[in-house]
Amino acid sequence: MVPTCRNNQTWLPDVFNDLFDRNWMERASATAPAINVMENENGYELELAAPGMTKEDFKVRLNDNGDLVIDMEHKNNKEEKKDGRYLRREFHYGKFEQTMLLPDDAEREQISAKVENGILIVEIPKVKKVHVDEEKKFIEVK
Repeated sequence: MVPTCRNNQTWLPDVFNDLFDRNWMERASATAPAINVMENENGYELELAAPGMTKEDFKVRLNDNGDLVIDMEHKNNKEEKKDGRYLRREFHYGKFEQTMLLPDDAEREQISAKVENGILIVEIPKVKKVHVDEEKKFIEVK
């Protein structure tokens, strides 16, 4: 007895069709890379997945409102591989821009960015809190 799957076909064609079928899994957005944001006591760290990108592909800036803007553009004119063509292509990014509101405690003048192992890392330090002595909080009443 030959194992069967849907539509009473043998399992091999279904496995092959499922592998290349574009509808078996939700398609990831090709224009929105995954972003992680972490917070610790000293600041925030933003990670943006950017496989194959270099630091030249990014522009990180603050806009006129003080929001963080990440521009990413990777020009790849080579759409076909030498020995074939893509049947499914999800990790190619052409152009991407993301604007993020920064928290009030972000030290905007100290933000830094780097690319490591296909990840853009943006470090956003927090404003250092100035410790005020208890006795300096009081105003002498005359």
